[in-house]
Amino acid sequence: MTEFAAYFATEGDNKKPVVARTRLSMDDLMPGNVSVRVEYSTINYKDGLAMTGSAPIFRTLPIVPGIDLAGEVVESGDDRFKPGDKVLLNGYGLGETHSGGYAGMARVQADWLVPLPQGISTRQAMAVGTAGYTAMLCILALQDHGTTPEAGPVLVTGASGGVGSIAVAVLSRLGYSVTASTGKMQEADYLKSLGASDIVDRAEFSARPKPLARERWAAAVDVAGGNTLANVLSQTQRAGAVAACGLAESMDLPTSVAPFILRGVTLYGIDSVMCPMPRRIQAWQRLASDLDQALLESMIYEVDFEQLPQAAADLLAGKVKGRAVVALPD
Repeated sequence: MTEFAAYFATEGDNKKPVVARTRLSMDDLMPGNVSVRVEYSTINYKDGLAMTGSAPIFRTLPIVPGIDLAGEVVESGDDRFKPGDKVLLNGYGLGETHSGGYAGMARVQADWLVPLPQGISTRQAMAVGTAGYTAMLCILALQDHGTTPEAGPVLVTGASGGVGSIAVAVLSRLGYSVTASTGKMQEADYLKSLGASDIVDRAEFSARPKPLARERWAAAVDVAGGNTLANVLSQTQRAGAVAACGLAESMDLPTSVAPFILRGVTLYGIDSVMCPMPRRIQAWQRLASDLDQALLESMIYEVDFEQLPQAAADLLAGKVKGRAVVALPD
């Protein structure tokens, strides 16, 4: 493949990134010891910000956007991978400091690559994407804490989004009673189809939090931060746990030490970008086994590569639900 389709971000006249559809060659890519023919990517919230210029996601220019990719190794300078191996990659600065998944080819470091687990295709891996992988990291943290289905209901905030929808689907399949919090109450039937036992309006978590409130949740997965996370912490049962992985509402956390020292609540911070490789592999293997693939297929919507900028804008505007799959053109 001498040339391949790509989106490429360069510096515009006002020094802000300009993303354009183009064709690249391997000479345009960054250094790495493994070359991958990209088969699929996806659209995460961070991709939406990058493609629309809504936030300074790119840390270097020029660069190929896309924080996820899955495909086939075509050339390797590392003994761990050989041509024909199926791999996936998310995190490690992909699409931020290193050219990412919105191109037909990628050149990356072997240390970043995850062998594609058995039982999942490259297309399905990208339907999961960083969002679903982050959801599984949250679930692993809660299970390591000792949270069992018998402990009580598990709350998932932002449940109709990428992280939340996968968290709901996996937790329910594992036998947990899942309460889904969403600002889109019209999506109640969708969330119940994923396995949610109960649906609550996110407005319930918007008020100024009390130091301690009525105990409601054995555990929680939170993507929001801000007042939402503070309220969730105040409502978590004694010795419960909350896995926090996002700041969709705010980076602030207006809480007190009360949940931690009077109820023994544990707050786990989830870093999906630089997660150690053994944990990363564990998360992807668990996704292959614990996520109902038929249910995942029902969540997928296809995005044409030519329409990727508009799809990114639609995601930011909250106009879509489910998980995007972007097939790279030949």
